[in-house]
Amino acid sequence: MNYILFDESIVRTNLLPLTYLRPVADIRVGILTIREKWEKYLNVKTSSLTEGYLSKKFPFVKQDHNILINGSVCPDAAMVKAIRNLKHDQTLAFNDTILALHVTAEDLDSLGDSASDGIEEIVLEDAPLKINHTWDIFTKNDLALREDFKLITKGRKSQPISTSNRVTGIGEIFLEQGARVEGAYLNATNGPIYIGANAEVMEGAMLRGPIAVCEGTQVKMGAKIYGPSTFGPHCRIGGEVNNSVFFGYGNKAHDGFVGHSVISEWCNLGADTNTSNLKNTYDDIRLWSYGKKTFINTHLQFCGLIMGDHSMSGINTMFNTGTVVGVNANIFGTGFPRNFIPSFTWGSTAGHSNYKLDKAMEVAEAVYKRRNRDFDAIEQDLMKSVFNITLKNRRI
Repeated sequence: MNYILFDESIVRTNLLPLTYLRPVADIRVGILTIREKWEKYLNVKTSSLTEGYLSKKFPFVKQDHNILINGSVCPDAAMVKAIRNLKHDQTLAFNDTILALHVTAEDLDSLGDSASDGIEEIVLEDAPLKINHTWDIFTKNDLALREDFKLITKGRKSQPISTSNRVTGIGEIFLEQGARVEGAYLNATNGPIYIGANAEVMEGAMLRGPIAVCEGTQVKMGAKIYGPSTFGPHCRIGGEVNNSVFFGYGNKAHDGFVGHSVISEWCNLGADTNTSNLKNTYDDIRLWSYGKKTFINTHLQFCGLIMGDHSMSGINTMFNTGTVVGVNANIFGTGFPRNFIPSFTWGSTAGHSNYKLDKAMEVAEAVYKRRNRDFDAIEQDLMKSVFNITLKNRRI
């Protein structure tokens, strides 16, 4: 069977700027991306039905028989069983949302987000774990991380934990091959701690689970990490972090506080960058909506920073409660910048200018090189596409 993860259009818009450079299924929540979860459960490679400009990096593959799966939904054993049992022209749904649909190659061209006439609907009994908004990524990270920990570690044995560490809740701590943890404080009393392959937790770092430190990530000396937090592959993390998700290849190597936030790939937070995650009035926090083109109520008391790929902050940058930063923004200077910073913006509270595409690509190439990655033609085309798509936002 061929499995395709599709973008639910309204969710894709709700998840901007995090989905400018990826399909919804490549959002990281828990330890794994949503795609990685499905591929582990199904034991197959998946493809994507997403925006056309993303197709070179995330290709669409169709066969005679295909199962389309909603890319914003995280799998569990019951859902996977129901999906495997779907017959042609059957759909799995919960409330008004399609979770999966079995179709032939001929059917694919006429499909939308809603069920068609003549398709039998099978209703899932229990609500799935689904990511509908950017803030769902950190509010649902606790459950997702615990589920991923069970999925990844089932039937496996952790690498030994050095006696140089101060450990509480040892049964809920898992170290992959090559992980290095010395002189750290690991407290898994409230949730598991996962340390990925070749990751490093330096001396004096304090981790209170649930926490995922993914492959190749480095937690610096004296870092204070509160769960539920996730650091995707090849991040550099220091200072204080609380209930936040870093997708991967991100730098927060110095002191400063990040809380209730989502930081996309290839971001760099300068020394002593701080996020406010609670209003002095304790009011609900409003966040910029790309779909509605205004600020909407999250109904959350805690919400910090949502930052798109390749964005950066200078030293001592302060982000106000509920700030959204687009792709390739460069923010610096004293004072609080505005709560919505468009993509490809360069500036401070004194004013902003457009970040030129050629300069942004030059920086991206240098950043990739530092991590032994190639900023190839596909990545370049993606950045050009997003630059053009986001042009209208820079006029706000």
